[in-house]
Amino acid sequence: MNISTYAAIDIGSNAVRLLINTIYDNKGTITFNKTSLVRVPIRLGQDVFTDKKISKKTMNRLNEAMTAYKLLMNVYNVDKYRAFATSAMREASNSKEVIDFIKDKSGIKIDIISGEEEARIIFSSELKNFLNSDNYYLFVDVGGGSTEISLLNKGKVLDSQSFPIGTVRLLDKKVDENYLINVIKPWVMKITDGKSVDLIGSGGNINFIFKNSGKKEGKFLSASYIHQKYELYKKLTYEERIEKFNMKPDRADVIVPALLIYSSIMKFAHSTRIHVPKIGAADGMINLMYKTKK
Repeated sequence: MNISTYAAIDIGSNAVRLLINTIYDNKGTITFNKTSLVRVPIRLGQDVFTDKKISKKTMNRLNEAMTAYKLLMNVYNVDKYRAFATSAMREASNSKEVIDFIKDKSGIKIDIISGEEEARIIFSSELKNFLNSDNYYLFVDVGGGSTEISLLNKGKVLDSQSFPIGTVRLLDKKVDENYLINVIKPWVMKITDGKSVDLIGSGGNINFIFKNSGKKEGKFLSASYIHQKYELYKKLTYEERIEKFNMKPDRADVIVPALLIYSSIMKFAHSTRIHVPKIGAADGMINLMYKTKK
């Protein structure tokens, strides 16, 4: 049996995550074991979506996180890793300065990836049961700065697009809710026209909702359940969400815009169910790195 340790650092508009996996390869039978997951709410998007650049303060916080992650990877004897940044870093006018600073101080090299590449990376995670199905699925990944939507059928991506709307962008009023009606609705209705479609949800917020639903892994959530949660959380204050539902402070504010996006897309697609497998960009990146290691 070959045993190796891989890591991925996902630098999003809201949080920065480090995932470390121990990979067991037993004569071609590969098992990915989640060894460590660390999440820090850096909120790059709050800077970028307001000032078009990452502030010195946020840059230093990001560097501290990267330095800590580098030490953790050393402790875990990580064989290979990749750090990648998404929406906020794509749009920051000083992204090159930030990347150079992080590389110089922490030793970690950051790659900026496109929305389309982000979707492809997530598809490299454990989506086999859905991708091999004859059914149509609308894959929806809601991040802090962008939302990736893809139509899947029989192992193929039939259509895919990245939209500049996300939880932090909505929260900071850098995009209007009408964007959902004016831009996303016609696109979703066009690609799903005449098709019976289930959603596959990806992202920290929908994972939180599923985890607290009491549903067993592999089951789905209904559209009415998602809408009810949206209406419930929307009526509560930020403090009440933290107190009543044990939410982390950086989850309690973005949960409402996240549910608005998911609920709206389900309505546009006339979808009644959303599946929430345990997948994410970091999982997909490790899977992709291991598959292409040679």
